[in-house]
Amino acid sequence: MLTILITGGTGLVGRSLSSALCEKGYRVIILTRKPPKNQLPANMDYALWNVDEQKIDVQAVQKADYIVHLAGAGVMDKKWDEAYRKEIVNSRVKSSALLINTLKNHSNSVKAVISASAIGWYGPDTLDPAINTGFTETDPAEKSFLGETCRLWEESIEPVEALGKRLVKYRIGIVLGNDGGALAEFRKPLNFGIAPILGNGKQMVSWIHITDLCRLFIHAIEDDQLSGSFNAVAPAPVSNKTLNLQLARIIRGRFFIPVYVPVFFLKLMMGQRSIEIIKSTTVSCKKIRDGGFTFLYPSIEAALNDLCKKSLKG
Repeated sequence: MLTILITGGTGLVGRSLSSALCEKGYRVIILTRKPPKNQLPANMDYALWNVDEQKIDVQAVQKADYIVHLAGAGVMDKKWDEAYRKEIVNSRVKSSALLINTLKNHSNSVKAVISASAIGWYGPDTLDPAINTGFTETDPAEKSFLGETCRLWEESIEPVEALGKRLVKYRIGIVLGNDGGALAEFRKPLNFGIAPILGNGKQMVSWIHITDLCRLFIHAIEDDQLSGSFNAVAPAPVSNKTLNLQLARIIRGRFFIPVYVPVFFLKLMMGQRSIEIIKSTTVSCKKIRDGGFTFLYPSIEAALNDLCKKSLKG
């Protein structure tokens, strides 16, 4: 039974990935500062670490065959004041440093590290959506807060390659899942029959179903030829308007009202975070598909139908 050590394992992606790995027969160890008290499956456990104090359970690392590095403060959780900007960056860079120092200074059997990054790496679209094939992994990081954050994030984990570890970095798009994240926010106004369209609604959203994202991480664990940066997005980006209207039709049928939310209101409510909400970013997944990965949910219709059906059952 191979052991997967996960940082950030209590977040939206980490929880789903941990469950998916356990179902496939892997043993999972989740690094956390405060272990939850809920009962765990037989092949899952918690281990302690503290990024601020650069402390970690060395034995947990030594048990690992692979590390999935998801740790990082939520980009949209709080307003981007100076302190929280620093926390966003440090939570990523310092957690990488802790892992690297541990791997460097202690014997271990880690074969590969699979690290999260984000499509915040890329800037806004400059081409017409009708002809835009999307940003690729060779495009440079944008000179913005999120672009620089992603650049520092990826650079912070790259020293593992010098330690002889295979490294895969996934630039993750908007994750659609039932246990939080963007989809939960999109659903809230629909309880009142309102389908919000943000700004003019034309901005392209590069998204991915949570199941496909988990499958991508497992793909990176199981394919020992995979290395480098890959965009973790579905093959068919859609506009904000298309996404929200499709969701509204599934949940409300014809009984909803589309409401445009003005940019000035988004800026008032979200501050600088609104930049990312109204930014159009079309991202290509051609590289990972050429690497042998097949998406279960390639279209927004398939993804939302599946998630809404599971939500009703749950």
